[in-house]
Amino acid sequence: QVQLVESGGGLVQAGGSLRLSCSASGSIFRINVMGWYRQAPGKQREMVATITSGGSTNYADSVKGRFTVSRDNAKNTVYLQMNSLKPEDTAVYYCHAPMVVSTAGTQLGSWGQGTQVTVSS
Repeated sequence: QVQLVESGGGLVQAGGSLRLSCSASGSIFRINVMGWYRQAPGKQREMVATITSGGSTNYADSVKGRFTVSRDNAKNTVYLQMNSLKPEDTAVYYCHAPMVVSTAGTQLGSWGQGTQVTVSS
């Protein structure tokens, strides 16, 4: 079974930066889309940014111009560079891959365990 493992969360002051990483384990053939979602306390999980294997990106309006998503296809890893962080960016950030094709078959709806990002004012 393919697993997504995030790293890079933490506590930062407003205006600061953090970089999240998410690596997919296993013998992977293809991951078309990888992305980042976040969930703040008492709120629904929301899309932050997604990226295709070809490099096409999509961002939530709230993070455009501040966050940058990128990926290394050879390493099956996706990154989220977060700059100019605001207290409202505080949330648990989850890595997501809607479909992963590997030697184990096709796995739908993969999520990482989440990493906490806390931005203090």
